[in-house]
Amino acid sequence: MLICVFGATGLVGKQLVSQALHMGHEVRAFGRNVFTAGFPEDEHLELIQGALFDTTDVAHAVKGADAVFSAIGGGFDGTDKTRSLGMKQIVAQMTVHGVNRIVAVGGMGCLPASADKLIMDMPDFPPQFLPVSREHLEAYHYLAASSLNFTFVCAPDILPKLVTGNYTVALNSLPEPNNHKINAGDLALFMLREVHENTYPRSKVGISNTE
Repeated sequence: MLICVFGATGLVGKQLVSQALHMGHEVRAFGRNVFTAGFPEDEHLELIQGALFDTTDVAHAVKGADAVFSAIGGGFDGTDKTRSLGMKQIVAQMTVHGVNRIVAVGGMGCLPASADKLIMDMPDFPPQFLPVSREHLEAYHYLAASSLNFTFVCAPDILPKLVTGNYTVALNSLPEPNNHKINAGDLALFMLREVHENTYPRSKVGISNTE
């Protein structure tokens, strides 16, 4: 399988690249600093230095791919629109080039708390996370408005830890048990598995480590 990873130099992106190569996939790693990120030389890895807001760069990355992964990062104060406008560009170029499958990282605040409120709308939601949660929600809206087969993984705190396999997921809700944390390695593992299993098409998913 040929996969494209956006945000490849970040915490989750590096795990996606590493695990995908270990699984035998062909990988395109996209980012501004891919050539200085310390990726190992691998005949199955193509490094693509580019900008998310550049139509030509993004088109080159997604064209011919079997699946796309988005682990886009950015600031937390609401002024950085990389997550939302980057997703807008990815969705547009996937649509143009006939690439249908994407698994993307979002935030836990995008999950529903009730029939008419999201977790980020609740009074006890930490206010410092509201700007980035709104950015994640905008990214989700671009996916939902498209015809793409997406899975939007609404992650809690992402820890800089490797894969354990000890995690749980839930459709459109917080999982049980919910420890409000997920290892970067386990988040990447779920995302890669989801591309193969397609258990949650056009859906939000909650995730948490169980230990």
